[in-house]
Amino acid sequence: MKDSCEIYCYDEPKVLKVQVALQRQDIQGMTRMFKALADETRMKIAFALCEEEELCVCDVANIIGSSLATASHHLRSLKQLGLAKFRKEGKLAFYSLQDAHVRHFIHLASTPGKELNALAAQ
Repeated sequence: MKDSCEIYCYDEPKVLKVQVALQRQDIQGMTRMFKALADETRMKIAFALCEEEELCVCDVANIIGSSLATASHHLRSLKQLGLAKFRKEGKLAFYSLQDAHVRHFIHLASTPGKELNALAAQ
């Protein structure tokens, strides 16, 4: 059994609808987010920031078992990609997730089973 169409035809209304929807989306931004979270260390950090509203770089380094430099590098990457935000308090640097959308995405990705299966079925 072939796993592709044996003749070329398409549903023009469906194709046009999806093409219009694609034009309205920030596909590059979505791709950047997936690339950022495809790194295991950054995903661990993002998950940690879901568990706690805000963490300093020292906390993150201890959570992921890395040096301050490594934690800081990954946190800075998440900030530059628009997934995290930063604030300074005295000599401490604190990070949190940019918004609820990022938090929701991380929670969805960390939920085993039915939610991801439901998404895949859509």
